[in-house]
Amino acid sequence: MGSNPLEINAATRQLDAMQQSWLLRPPVRKKKKYVDLGCILVSRKIFLWTLGTLLVTTFLAGSITMIVRHVPHHKHAKPQEDNYTIALNKTLLFFNAQKSGKLPKNNNVSWRGNSCLKDIDVGEYSHRDVVGGYYDAGDTIKFSFPMSYAMTMLSWSVIEYSAKYEAAGELDHVKELIKWGTDYFLKTFNSSADKVDRMVSQVGFRDTGGGSVVHNDYYCWMRPEDIDYKRPAQTCYSGCSDLAAEMAAALASASIVFKDDRAYSKKLVHGAKTLYKYANAIKNSYSIPGAEFYRSSLFWDELLWGGAWLYYATGNITYLDQVTNHDMARHAGAFLDGPYYGVPSWDNKLPGAQLLLTRLRLFLSPGYPYEEILRTFHNQSGVVMCSYLPYYKKFKRTKGGLIMLNHGDPQPLQYAANAAFLAALFSDYLDAAKAPGWNCGPHFYSTDVLRDFARSQIDYILGKNPRKMSYIVGFGHRYPKHVHHRGASIPKSVKKESCKGGWKWRDTKKNNPNTIVGAMVAGPDKHDGFHDLRTNYNYTEPTLAGNAGLVAALVALSGERTFGAIDKNTMFSAVPPLTPATPPPPAPWEP
Repeated sequence: MGSNPLEINAATRQLDAMQQSWLLRPPVRKKKKYVDLGCILVSRKIFLWTLGTLLVTTFLAGSITMIVRHVPHHKHAKPQEDNYTIALNKTLLFFNAQKSGKLPKNNNVSWRGNSCLKDIDVGEYSHRDVVGGYYDAGDTIKFSFPMSYAMTMLSWSVIEYSAKYEAAGELDHVKELIKWGTDYFLKTFNSSADKVDRMVSQVGFRDTGGGSVVHNDYYCWMRPEDIDYKRPAQTCYSGCSDLAAEMAAALASASIVFKDDRAYSKKLVHGAKTLYKYANAIKNSYSIPGAEFYRSSLFWDELLWGGAWLYYATGNITYLDQVTNHDMARHAGAFLDGPYYGVPSWDNKLPGAQLLLTRLRLFLSPGYPYEEILRTFHNQSGVVMCSYLPYYKKFKRTKGGLIMLNHGDPQPLQYAANAAFLAALFSDYLDAAKAPGWNCGPHFYSTDVLRDFARSQIDYILGKNPRKMSYIVGFGHRYPKHVHHRGASIPKSVKKESCKGGWKWRDTKKNNPNTIVGAMVAGPDKHDGFHDLRTNYNYTEPTLAGNAGLVAALVALSGERTFGAIDKNTMFSAVPPLTPATPPPPAPWEP
């Protein structure tokens, strides 16, 4: 039977009425539950939620702590230092051992003390204090010429490789060493004047001709701390272009190192400009009694070298015009070739000067009118690098692989170290310029070949040689123990020795009582032979200039090789943008 629609409607209406009664009835409120915490009542729901959150958080924290405690830890060991960095740390200490004057408290050479505090420049008008600086080698003489070269090399290495010095923990140290030298240089001439006519070239007397033995720093064998007499300075009045230009290079390069100390940097630049002006006006080599050990064979290379550094230090285009002058390059020997062409040393600045100006071409490319001569310097730097390679026979090598840049004469290591620095630096220049290598005639060589050469020479010095001995004191297990050095050979505890009284320490067969850490000795002979004799300086005497080249080479090779090894920009911090000039039009065509 079907349902009655009326009945359905009635039921629906009844339901609607019932629902209406429910809706109209007052709501029944649920009674909230509280938790009594003593001082306050808290909703039970909030209390339980908060308590649960705290329990979960505590559980998670405890679990994480347990996991961290029981998971094995992998300690990241400090990367092992390479031999070049270890040797660098030691070789810089040699300069601490060579300091003259009142030493700082943190000099870190226990057997050295204050010395030669009465060094004086009598001068024309008033006495000038020339205390400080560095002793040149195993004696107690201060030679301004090689000392200036040493400071220039240290500054150059800092400008190029400050990040590597920082990584080795030696940046502040090497800057302090440079400043010790430049502070002394500022005493050797009237550095506040705009014009000078004299400068100190030497402090200490060195007579090898059998003359006076009184206060003769060559004849006497004494600790520098025992020298209690006044040592008058020897000065150069005319004919000091090489010395003045080299010292100008030292001050100018250091001004870039200390560019953040504006007052000091400005003082260094002023002194460099004054000295270079003097060098340009005189144009003659210095020659004074007692300076026969460091006589410059030419002064034009120092003028080129000093002028290049002054251009970088000042940005003054006048210096660039001078050092890119064809006649200047010709006088400096840039277009010649001889047995010592390409042999960098305290006497020969041409290889370094040409590489320094090659840097300008590679990174700034100033164009006309400098391009032609800069290209020549660049090409000649490449030729020098080719001459270092074993494929060419310009320079012989010992059977152990040491290059004989001084053609078999004694004391070869200083030349090999200098060449290693220039080779490593040229390699880094090419890498930074994104050049994969360079040409030696028809042959192309990668930059790796240059670094291999540099490493081979420094590795020889560090002990990879037929004698399996290190030529750096304190490095490795076997090194020279009878270094030709007055301070290192006489015990600190003994009474003051007289001039000849110290000879017994010079002539003894015993090892030196004091270890002159970091000193690179003169080195082996052309047959890889070496005699550890204190009385033979050709084997066992270290020098300031030689060790500076070694420091530069070591920092260049230290650490990992990257394409950002050098600092491209600091050298150019004072150089304004260069706009190439318009070259002259070609000559009119004629039939």
